[in-house]
Amino acid sequence: MAFAQEDIELIQDIVQQAINNTPELKNANVRYEIDLRERTLRVEEELKHQRELMIEGFKQMDKRFEQVDKRFEQVDKRFEQVDRRFEQMHTDFNLRFTQIDKRFEQIQTDINLRFTQVDKKFEQIQTNINLRFTQVDKKFDQIQADINLRFTQMDKKFEQIQVDFNQRFVEMGRRMDRFMFWSLGVTVSSALFVVNYLK
Repeated sequence: MAFAQEDIELIQDIVQQAINNTPELKNANVRYEIDLRERTLRVEEELKHQRELMIEGFKQMDKRFEQVDKRFEQVDKRFEQVDRRFEQMHTDFNLRFTQIDKRFEQIQTDINLRFTQVDKKFEQIQTNINLRFTQVDKKFDQIQADINLRFTQMDKKFEQIQVDFNQRFVEMGRRMDRFMFWSLGVTVSSALFVVNYLK
């Protein structure tokens, strides 16, 4: 249902009277502005307080940085002391290494001297061993000559035994021949005797 123009104007008048009758709505914009101003004041005060806290924090950070700088200076001093100690240790090490080099050189010369002595001893031992081997070779040659002499004597004895055996076999052959002749003669004579007797 559509409103007529008169109805619309009537509604507007009633709303306007209602607004005019409630002073709170008039003052609502003023209160809102006052609230905004109070809030901005609070925000400004908070920002001021924050700025003061930040300034105080920066001061404390500056103090801290100064303390850190002092500590870094102390650390630098300690590093310088450590560098000095390292330099001192380096010089001490160099001195000790030169002493160790000298000792190694002395030990090397001693070792070389001892090796030359050992070489001389080995040469002496080698000559003694060579001399003993030549003596042993001579003894072996003497033993070989004695063995050869004994073998030649044994060969001569074997040859003599061979000759004796040959003579004995010849003599046995002669005896066998005689025995054969005798046995043949006895056999033939006994056979003749038997044959003559039986006739």
